[in-house]
Amino acid sequence: MKLQMIGLSHHNASVEIRERLAFSPDQAQEALKTFHRRFPDIESVLLSTCNRTEIYTAALDGNLCPTHHDMVQFWAEFHKLEAKDVFDNVLERTGEDVVRHLFTVAASLDSMVVGEAQILSQVKQAYELSTQIDSAGTLTHSCFQAAIRVAKRVSNETTIHKKRVSIPSVAVSDFASNVFDRFDDKNVLIIGAGEMAEETSRYLVDVGAKAFTVVNRSLERAERLAATFAGKALHWDKLHEAVVAADLIVSTTGATEPIIHLEEYKQLEAARFQRTLFVLDLAIPRDFDPRIAERVGVYLFSIDDLRQTCDKNRAAREREWPKAERIIEDETAKFMADLNHRATAPTIRRLKQRSDELKDEELRRLLNKLGELDPRIADEITRSFDRLVNKLLHPPLESLRDEAGSASSDSLLDALKRLFRLYD
Repeated sequence: MKLQMIGLSHHNASVEIRERLAFSPDQAQEALKTFHRRFPDIESVLLSTCNRTEIYTAALDGNLCPTHHDMVQFWAEFHKLEAKDVFDNVLERTGEDVVRHLFTVAASLDSMVVGEAQILSQVKQAYELSTQIDSAGTLTHSCFQAAIRVAKRVSNETTIHKKRVSIPSVAVSDFASNVFDRFDDKNVLIIGAGEMAEETSRYLVDVGAKAFTVVNRSLERAERLAATFAGKALHWDKLHEAVVAADLIVSTTGATEPIIHLEEYKQLEAARFQRTLFVLDLAIPRDFDPRIAERVGVYLFSIDDLRQTCDKNRAAREREWPKAERIIEDETAKFMADLNHRATAPTIRRLKQRSDELKDEELRRLLNKLGELDPRIADEITRSFDRLVNKLLHPPLESLRDEAGSASSDSLLDALKRLFRLYD
């Protein structure tokens, strides 16, 4: 039984790296299907957000798991990159560290904005996608269902999520408000119609924004979001016109390359008459060519530009961290104990069953040879055999329990099977 994960996040990779190695929802589905064809006995879940991309794998037979090199090679091939481009930027976790990490991520303790609610939804979506295409299995079901439960416990038992500050709220209150004194006279362009776009729009409404235009590849989704804020929706082919008219742009698409390149923006500048343009590029990969930030009157901010403000948010919540971390550690220990019990229980059951069969066979042979005995003596002999078997089994079983979850537990379990010939 083995759990492993390779991945990267805002902790160890820049936005340039993250956007090259990220997976759009369609890519995630394709990648999981491709991975399953290559490793049919391996469970897998792929989590890809603005700030992290992580591939979780699991197998009941640890010997079947792909190696770290196999995982890196798969990731690189999918994105048509050199393996070293992935290898140099990802971290690997195995066993208990995977469980602890996933619980921490789901509970939003590892987020750029600690306590933000969106990550739990993203973890659920990643798990549900794997379930839908049958790439999840017994271990990943247990692990991700436990992570969702743990996240809810952290939310209920600590104040980390109270009055939480999300990436959209930081973007509006700490960045947009430093550029504009008022928002009621600004034309707001929302590019994309997902959760991030909707949440950012709500914060903009709170600070007074009234005029919203939504552009999305799916006009139907754009119309639904626009209706929420009494705005208007435009076809995707009207994007350039919408950029010309905008004062503030929030871009959150799942595009795999920039939707506005530098040369395209240069062609739009004259029509804008040097009006100030504020752009919140919250997409990974980025929607706007970062060189556009160098143009006159343009304030372009990406996810990584929010880091400093988000770090302040993290510091303000540190008082609740010890309580949250205790919950994570407690739940990790419980999960691993249950996992190890499930891993060793069949072998222990077979060992005890085999021992009882041998004991009963020898006991019958002895009692038959001794002839008729006083029932008390026969009972004492039976209990002596029971005690002998229990004493003989106690050391190996105790060692197995002590080593449960350690790096040597699988080899110890295998050795026990071989020594007592417990294979099916």
